Amino acid sequence: MSELYSKAETLELRRRHIGPSCKVFFAKDPIKIVRAQGQYMYDENGEKYLDCINNVAHVGHSHPDVIKAAVKQMELLNTNSRFLHDNLVQYAKRLTATLPEKLSICYFVNSGSEANDLALRLARQYRGHQDVITLDHAYHGHVSSLIDISPYKFNQLGKEGKKEFVHVAPSPDIYRGKYREDHPDPASAYADDVKKIIEEAEKNGRKIAAFIAESMQSCGGQIIPPAGYFQKVAEYVHKAGGIFIADEVQVGFGRVGKHFWGFQLQGKDFVPDIVTMGKPIGNGHPMSCVVTTREIAEAFGASGLEYFNTFGGNPVSCAIGLAVLDVIEKEDLQGNAIRVGNYLTELLNKQKEKHPLIGDVRGIGLFVGVDLVKDQQKRTPATAEAQHIIYKLKEQRILLSADGPHRNILKFKPPMCFTMEDAKLVVDQIDELLTGMHALQNVPPCSFPNDIIKAPLHSLLLIRIEYSLATTEDLAQWSSSSSSCSY
Repeated sequence: MSELYSKAETLELRRRHIGPSCKVFFAKDPIKIVRAQGQYMYDENGEKYLDCINNVAHVGHSHPDVIKAAVKQMELLNTNSRFLHDNLVQYAKRLTATLPEKLSICYFVNSGSEANDLALRLARQYRGHQDVITLDHAYHGHVSSLIDISPYKFNQLGKEGKKEFVHVAPSPDIYRGKYREDHPDPASAYADDVKKIIEEAEKNGRKIAAFIAESMQSCGGQIIPPAGYFQKVAEYVHKAGGIFIADEVQVGFGRVGKHFWGFQLQGKDFVPDIVTMGKPIGNGHPMSCVVTTREIAEAFGASGLEYFNTFGGNPVSCAIGLAVLDVIEKEDLQGNAIRVGNYLTELLNKQKEKHPLIGDVRGIGLFVGVDLVKDQQKRTPATAEAQHIIYKLKEQRILLSADGPHRNILKFKPPMCFTMEDAKLVVDQIDELLTGMHALQNVPPCSFPNDIIKAPLHSLLLIRIEYSLATTEDLAQWSSSSSSCSY
């Protein structure tokens, strides 16, 4: 495929015309992607990369069925949803059929951020309350209303970042959180913290509009809440007159395998009041949705303010959404998520037994996190090591990301067509990298092979630093070792 610009020219034009806060993956050496297919992406030189990052291309990059549906509808008509069109109602019917019965009313929008912003409007209109409870490290979108309720973002702004109407509950992380796997009932303990937040807010004259949480926290570190936590939180929030918003933007549409939606992992007795979705809904096409109850929708309409979205629910978007649902079913991608996800987790757990750097492996379906630690007992985040691994994997043409509050979680959320062979390839490479890092970590500074020992001191430092293992002790030892070592 011919390029309009060279990679260097593309970078220069990006620096010239794109906002500096718009970051790219692998900023030290970004990749220029020109096409993609299935679980693979290709750069300008035709090099193939295995994509373990993109939960946007949910059923696979450039899926032919999705493309055909888009082109066919685009050739006929695309217009806004103020005109009657069968695609809109057909898609709403199909989508709500995957959800509990009471979640029956749809609002179609264009991005996960737009969906979560609208969900907040619905929640605040419902009872006239304003305050929101969110989880620590949560991220719900990039618009102003969502930055306000996303500690993952507003914590970067310092003490002034948190607004008075926002209340932050502990992330229900049983590995490195407040209540861990040895607690007799972490679900109740974490839920009781939410109850205390509600009581304190009410004591100060504030009223809770909503509790919002990803069904499994993604940017927060691939956190899977303990079963029963959402039920108890919903009970406390409902008693306070608020509603429960389940954010499925990252984890919905069968990614967890055994269920179509992540919140269903909590059990049949839990049903949120609002579900938001995006990313996978359109397989890369800008599309999202808010689904809620008739009661909440009617309260929203009672304000007298018309809701209108120019592009939300247009015929092309709905045709694409229908095609995505068809592919998930036709190709048994939920089943694939179970089979491949279980295999991936099994392989990673074997690596955990082998490598002290792996503190925890957690995940369900094709949503998996590997928590890297410097110390197994203290669970000290191994941030630099995680960054080293994702860059080294990129050199092997494997794209993986690291996230979480400490950027130490290797984060798997690949297209749903990911295979067992793909899983083995990635884990084998991680094994090789961890083995090399562990070996180098345990080599005393004066025990390098002769050809390396002859190198200048700064070269040895670079070798250790490359593996993110240079310490102040290393520097002190090397600086005083000229009498005993032949550098």
